[in-house]
Amino acid sequence: MVNQSPEQKARDKIDLMLAKAGWVVQDKNKINFAAAQGIAVREYQTDVGPADYVLFVDNKAVGVIEAKPEAWGEKITTVEDQSQGYANASLKWVNNKEALRFVYESTGVITRFTDGADPYPRSREVFNFHRPESLASWSREEKSLRARLQEMPPLPTDGLRDCQITAITNLEQSLKEDRPRALIQMATGAGKTFTAITASYRLLKEPVNAKRILFLVDTKNLGEQAEQEFMTFVPNDDNRKFTELYSVQRLKSSHISTDSQVYISTIQRMYSMLKDEPLDDALEEQNPAEQLTKPKEPLPVVYNAKIPPEFFDVIIIDECHRSIYNLWRQVIEYFDAYLVGLTATPDERTYGFFRKNVVSEYSHEKAVADGVNVGNEVFIIETEKTTQGGKITAKQHVEKRERTTRRKRWEMQDEEQAYSAKQLDRDIVNPDQIRTVIKTFKESLPVIFPGRTEVPKTLVFAKTDSHADDIIQIIREEFGGGNQFCKKVTYRVANDKLDTEGKVLEEGEDPAAILAQLRNDYYPRIAVTVDMIATGTDVKALECLLFMRDVKSKNYFEQMKGRGTRTLDKDSLQKVTPSATSAKTHYVIVDAIGVTKSMKTASRPLITKPSVALKDLAMGVMMGASDSDTVSSLAGRLARLDKQLDDKERARIAKQAGGVPLLAIVGELFNAIDGDRVEQKALEIAGLPEGADPGDSHRDKAQQALVGEVAKVFNGELIELIDSIRRDKEQTVVHDDLDDLIKAEWAGDTTENAKVLTQEFADYLKEKAAEQADKIDALSIYFHTPARRSEVTYLQIKTLLDVIKQERPKLAPLRIWQAYAHLDSYKGDNPLTELTALVALIRRVCGIDRSITPFNATVRKNFQRWIMQYHSGNSEKFNEQQMAWLHIIRDHIASSFHCEREDLEMAPFDSQGGLGKMYQLFGDKMDWVIEVMNRELVA
Repeated sequence: MVNQSPEQKARDKIDLMLAKAGWVVQDKNKINFAAAQGIAVREYQTDVGPADYVLFVDNKAVGVIEAKPEAWGEKITTVEDQSQGYANASLKWVNNKEALRFVYESTGVITRFTDGADPYPRSREVFNFHRPESLASWSREEKSLRARLQEMPPLPTDGLRDCQITAITNLEQSLKEDRPRALIQMATGAGKTFTAITASYRLLKEPVNAKRILFLVDTKNLGEQAEQEFMTFVPNDDNRKFTELYSVQRLKSSHISTDSQVYISTIQRMYSMLKDEPLDDALEEQNPAEQLTKPKEPLPVVYNAKIPPEFFDVIIIDECHRSIYNLWRQVIEYFDAYLVGLTATPDERTYGFFRKNVVSEYSHEKAVADGVNVGNEVFIIETEKTTQGGKITAKQHVEKRERTTRRKRWEMQDEEQAYSAKQLDRDIVNPDQIRTVIKTFKESLPVIFPGRTEVPKTLVFAKTDSHADDIIQIIREEFGGGNQFCKKVTYRVANDKLDTEGKVLEEGEDPAAILAQLRNDYYPRIAVTVDMIATGTDVKALECLLFMRDVKSKNYFEQMKGRGTRTLDKDSLQKVTPSATSAKTHYVIVDAIGVTKSMKTASRPLITKPSVALKDLAMGVMMGASDSDTVSSLAGRLARLDKQLDDKERARIAKQAGGVPLLAIVGELFNAIDGDRVEQKALEIAGLPEGADPGDSHRDKAQQALVGEVAKVFNGELIELIDSIRRDKEQTVVHDDLDDLIKAEWAGDTTENAKVLTQEFADYLKEKAAEQADKIDALSIYFHTPARRSEVTYLQIKTLLDVIKQERPKLAPLRIWQAYAHLDSYKGDNPLTELTALVALIRRVCGIDRSITPFNATVRKNFQRWIMQYHSGNSEKFNEQQMAWLHIIRDHIASSFHCEREDLEMAPFDSQGGLGKMYQLFGDKMDWVIEVMNRELVA
């Protein structure tokens, strides 16, 4: 057997890689361009010597490969000048005038690639050579993807939170700098997925025109949720939904189309597709971070021609803190694509994988300060068996139960057996321990949630499915609830009834249906889960998390806590929890297992002094207290209070605070105890350079100084005002002072509140009109060019309504209508829709109408006036058929604000003969009639 040289071994591997990618490898003396679209010619002669490989696509030379032995892997970048020299050289028989664009260096193990059309050509490692059709496609484009990224237009910020604006702007800057990996860290509830979809939309549209984006998740339910968000997403510069603009495919089988723009897949399915192996659907339900059994030596991902490495331009990895390691890392690193990670809880490995390129850092504390999240309190339930375990005495009958079938038998205990707390609910089941916890939880609810008449929406974390079933049965007994009161939310197979061979006899209830009930319905009040909705599932109504299992991962614990952090307005909360008296202000962790005390707990509750009065906390900070517990507790309590305030109360507090809003005070309090800021201040005080250790004494002085700056806003009057408003939010319940009914009727808002609300609405419209002064939209027309009111379209009004709902939901048109109706003493009919109400409100704010008037009444009055003027000034009057048609146009304008020729082909005109019928009735005067009615009826 002939020993091959290292160079030949490398070339054999390269030949195989090229063949897998669809190239036909040929010797320089046997070139046959008819053999395939892509030809790789060995030892092709140039004016600087033979190149190892020259790549031809469609008979045209496009690139070169410089081959090196495997040992050159550690210094492969040192041959880039050599390979570029061949790319710049003149080829024999071709006489190319320009350098070849695509340049590779390869050992057969390591392959690097450079695109000469990039703004700053930089080599990058690729899994394999790109396919000929890919190079052909890139060659036809005027600019490379990286060049097009340089032309990304400014981000329209309408409808985006500040943290989302920061994340998208910094991500796009990272892409412009050609940084291959970027990490977006945003607190749960801050809108990571919305941010990712906005970024995807901008990458897919001009001028970037990215070809395909992969949205990678690690559980099926997260994929379903992401698909729903893509389907409902409407960009802020287009009225169409994302899925009307681009094709979105959620991968459910081994088939993948090539004509979609966004692909949603679990990482498990993508792994199986690359391996070209079938996937057990149950694997898509499992959270990889919680998977107990993992292969010791995972089979490597191999090249797949159906999904080549260049298939995607960008990969967005949801919950990346748990899906970028071990087996799954292979999937991500297979693709030649930009990697964008999304997580609320990164750890050191996450930072390392994304090369510390963190484009967004938005913490839970910051989200609470901004009103995006709510904080938490911790309520401890501790029992003897939970903390110390127990003992089974000998010579007694004990029950034995099979885990899955739950078949029971009784036997005599031979000898005394002690069991530890860790064995509880796994090896040992003590129903009384579960019952003691549940009973204590029930009895403590008046303390945890005072004033509630129903159990707040609660999620219980159980250890196993068997443990969850035990908890459910005991909860139903202790609370006196039926099957609907408490349900299990877990993977479908766990709810299915199985026979002895594991076949499904009867399917259980769909987990998605139970989640929908938990979100939107009164029942269930309590849901029990093992881990299905620990991450990524949005149930805003949850106010209580009961932990009856410990958690190994601190990041996983943070994600579980994230189920409670989402905000919810008062009306939405009262739909599922009627006795709630305000918007969701906080959530409570009920710790029945010691999960918050273990070393893995990554964060503490914001309010660590729940028993200290808010007034005392504020007075303490004003008088010089600067310890983290006091400051954090004050900030958390103020953030909670802000959720209960109306705008008038917020304005009173801001006025007393010298113009500083309450949430701004909250944010500055959190900033004052932020570790990074304290460290920087300590270095300044100590006069030390960056990176030095200032010592704890200087840190204490630094925090004291930072808190002292914030504390200047507090004074006795401000604290008294805050405390009096807080007291107004609480009630004393008197049971023995009976009342008699005098009247029962609806009452409008008070005059003072109506004035505040209508003034805010008017100011908002004027502000929007000023922003749009250089554009033609509804507000700029009404405020700046009223003569053009006839040009206002249905689409413009609908867009404005959507903006109001997104930016200022409290300024809902029907609510503002009631306020104006109160001020104007209007007793007539209310508008039928929000759209017609909004037009009437705009007219009222602009002064066109002196009192609130339904828009359809305005249109009808103007129609009557116009008809009378026309008939009195013209000998030729409209006949009966024409008048009937004019009435249809009138009613259309009353509901759609404008009439176009195209509208005549739609309802209600189409049933009357459409455009042709109107022309038959009015002849050449048809367009004149439409124009005049548009102008006169909205005057």
